[in-house]
Amino acid sequence: MTQAHSDAGAGSGSPSLTDLAQAAGLRMEEMDGHQREVGSPDLFERISHFQLADQARAAGLYPFFQPIEVNDGPEAVVDGKRVIMLGSNNYLGLTRHPKVLEAAHDALDRYGPSMTGSRLLNGTSPVHLTLEEELAEFLGMETAIVFSTGYLANLGAVSALIDRHGISVLDRDVHASIYDAAGLALGKYTRFQHNDPEHLDRVLSNLNPEQARLVLIDGAYSMGGDLAPLPELREVCRKHQTRMLVDDAHAIGTVGPTGRGTRSHFGLDEPDDLTIGTFSKTLASVGGFCAGPRKVIEYIRHFSRPMLFTAALPPASAAAALTALRLIDEETWRVQRVQEIGARMRRELDALGFDVANSATPIIPIRVGDEVRTAAFWRDLLDHGVYTNAVIAPAVPRGQAILRTSYIATHSDDQLDRALQIFEEAGRRQGVIS
Repeated sequence: MTQAHSDAGAGSGSPSLTDLAQAAGLRMEEMDGHQREVGSPDLFERISHFQLADQARAAGLYPFFQPIEVNDGPEAVVDGKRVIMLGSNNYLGLTRHPKVLEAAHDALDRYGPSMTGSRLLNGTSPVHLTLEEELAEFLGMETAIVFSTGYLANLGAVSALIDRHGISVLDRDVHASIYDAAGLALGKYTRFQHNDPEHLDRVLSNLNPEQARLVLIDGAYSMGGDLAPLPELREVCRKHQTRMLVDDAHAIGTVGPTGRGTRSHFGLDEPDDLTIGTFSKTLASVGGFCAGPRKVIEYIRHFSRPMLFTAALPPASAAAALTALRLIDEETWRVQRVQEIGARMRRELDALGFDVANSATPIIPIRVGDEVRTAAFWRDLLDHGVYTNAVIAPAVPRGQAILRTSYIATHSDDQLDRALQIFEEAGRRQGVIS
């Protein structure tokens, strides 16, 4: 992190951002994982220079690995203090739903805490199969396959499909798991400008037309909260006879009239070629899936290394996700409520002067830029009762740090009113708004 260039907005009697930065000794070069000491063959010695985390902790500016003592959904307890939770992906507020807890308990009693093996050999339970069937039905696709995490779903699908003769084409802002999936695959990968169908068209035009291509996008982007222009991107892919994978992890349950994701939002009848999703957001659990045509999913099932060589998702987690999936349709007010909250908070944060970028979902970033200012803003909010997420490089480009806020269907209007007041006061103290 660089030292702050301004101490505008520092509260009376409190250290300025410059003082905090100098106290922490924060330096951008220490953020770079490739910056290592040279001249020693000892791996540990080569990384021994890394002190940023300890320095940030000493200055009270370390925003990561924060223990959450109690998490009730819209509120949590951090450092013994109850705070409004605006840093969770529990968008529909289902993690504490009695039906979800009961389903997980019942599966735990029946199957135990683990299947102790991969899906291929001894790790498939009836709960996995039912979940796969209902996911496919929910999304209007032929079938689905469940992975142990959403991260592994991307790694597994892409690495199975893209051999040394294929190429992955990534939106520049896709999730890290997609970048890693493209790296794990034997084929090469290239990128196109974020949400830019015209640039995608040019990129695909420059590729060998005989080469198998797979375009990889997020439906809803996890940091910016913006949506992919799915109809336009689909047209470009059809023009070039190219398949597309949509990671809808943050869109399922939050986007579309019934929470069925980006395709539903745009009113597209034809399903995606492939849809990736996760259970760790709206579905109140952990795990992930890939849905698509039966023959393609069957191929992934047998050639995906993360499927073949990873222990199966525990049945209790699968049962929780299955119950949460059913609750999306049983308690339809949750989807409507989280969409209303997202619209309100985008409008009111913008009116206060915060830069909320192009958010169109319950994920609302506040652009700050400077990493130290972002960390100080995060700390100020937490001290006054609001939990958010400070996001710095490499999750976002260096110098483009944001405060990521996200909202839950069970947030009350009073909680949102309080949060807005705290945002305004802390934003002025820290010079994020004037």
